[in-house]
Amino acid sequence: MTTILKGVLVSAPSLGELEIHAPGYLVLEDGVVSEVLDVLPQRYAGVFVEDFGNRLISQSFTDLHLHAPQYPMLGTGLDLPLLDWLNAYAFPTEARFADEDYAREMYCKLASELIRNGTTRVCMFSSLHRKATLILMEELEKAGLTGFVGKVNMDRNGGKNLQETTEESMQETLRWLEECQDFPHIKPVLTPRFTPSCSDELMAFLGKLAVERGLPVQSHLSENTAELELVRQLHPDCAQYWETYAKYGLWTEQTAMAHCVWSDERERAAMRKAGVTAVHCADSNLNLCSGVSPVRALLNEGVKVALGSDVAGGDTLSMFDVVASTIRASKARRILDDWKTDFLTSAEGWYLGTSAGAAFFGAKPGFAIGEPLHALVLDDGALPPLSTPEERLSRFITRRQDGAVRAVWSDGRRVL
Repeated sequence: MTTILKGVLVSAPSLGELEIHAPGYLVLEDGVVSEVLDVLPQRYAGVFVEDFGNRLISQSFTDLHLHAPQYPMLGTGLDLPLLDWLNAYAFPTEARFADEDYAREMYCKLASELIRNGTTRVCMFSSLHRKATLILMEELEKAGLTGFVGKVNMDRNGGKNLQETTEESMQETLRWLEECQDFPHIKPVLTPRFTPSCSDELMAFLGKLAVERGLPVQSHLSENTAELELVRQLHPDCAQYWETYAKYGLWTEQTAMAHCVWSDERERAAMRKAGVTAVHCADSNLNLCSGVSPVRALLNEGVKVALGSDVAGGDTLSMFDVVASTIRASKARRILDDWKTDFLTSAEGWYLGTSAGAAFFGAKPGFAIGEPLHALVLDDGALPPLSTPEERLSRFITRRQDGAVRAVWSDGRRVL
């Protein structure tokens, strides 16, 4: 079935580049982009065109790092540093997801809010609870999202209410992997919470599983100085944090590592060489006083970088706000670097929040021919008019506008 969308098309095919068609036409065949046109040819005469007028049609967002069971505590407890915050707020909140009814209620709301904010691809942590993880995957499927969800593994340093035995963690993971095979759009990702949460035996098991089944991996890396010191104590044989993953086979091009705030040149080189994706979470890094990630250095050195909300260390599910925070953090980093690094532009931020994250799922950037449509329609008609689509996009990033997202497509399906 042929579908045609008309509007001001704005996409980010590469870092810092915007491709604009004002107006333009997106031609879809069964939800897959077949053409991007400035003028509609005669061969499409008679095909219905959904005309969005002067509204922007752009790529939808990818959130490559968030903690689903922390959604109920969004905006809570952000006066503590990372490790204290985990113990005082995050772990007790996650423990509540042993209750399946509670999990269903919270995850239904989370999935709906993601779609309303224009996020269609996710790489997401669940809790350690197998049944709640399956519920999360179900709710994301029903809402129309795509991406990865991981049952968290943690057999140490979680406290009495949020910790598995090593054997439980391994067996529940295997059982979960069998039970989640039929989800068409939400797939499993192995999720050692972070090195302090997983014993050597558990890490070795997950690394072997990743290799045997070709599964992606998500975790945390070099977020906080106290965390770094704890990792050094737990793994005195490893000179750097990344080696605690690499020695178990968890360090590949299918690995997403959140934060990387304190990743030095050597750790960044290891990321580039292995093809690991660094997931920058600017809101969380500032909220928990972790630091300001050297995003420009990561990009300049060839490391793949994408963005995450890191709810609930981050205080918003809106990737508009996440992109804005990313740009502001890069300006703070420029100051910290004695003005020797360039801050990120709006076009660069938009690329990181859309195409860069989509690449982790194997998608081509921008409105690429042959790709299922992931898009949103943006309406700023209530605001004073601006001269160019570039200015309008920048304003969407930096000025919160209730009701700006008017339509959303995910994997070729209209979901809002």
